[in-house]
Amino acid sequence: MDLSWMGWTTPTMIFFVSIAFMIVIMIIWSIKAPQAPRVGILRIETTPGDRLFISLLGSAFICLAWLAFFGAPVWGALAVCLGYAASVFKWV
Repeated sequence: MDLSWMGWTTPTMIFFVSIAFMIVIMIIWSIKAPQAPRVGILRIETTPGDRLFISLLGSAFICLAWLAFFGAPVWGALAVCLGYAASVFKWV
């Protein structure tokens, strides 16, 4: 199967493996220590999986905005995304 049209580069592979790794860690975490949903500043009940999804979705938009305003490389966006994800897990 020829997948060259997809642009599979090392950074792309690292990106998708990282997301898969985070999902596996969240599954193991929820099996070992089930957590009840909690209500944060958004006033909706969220589980750790919900907060992971919110942080990944928000990070995608942060990276797109970074590319629009500053261009590549996106190392600064990565720092912003990590701070955003930490705040989502803390307060959402």
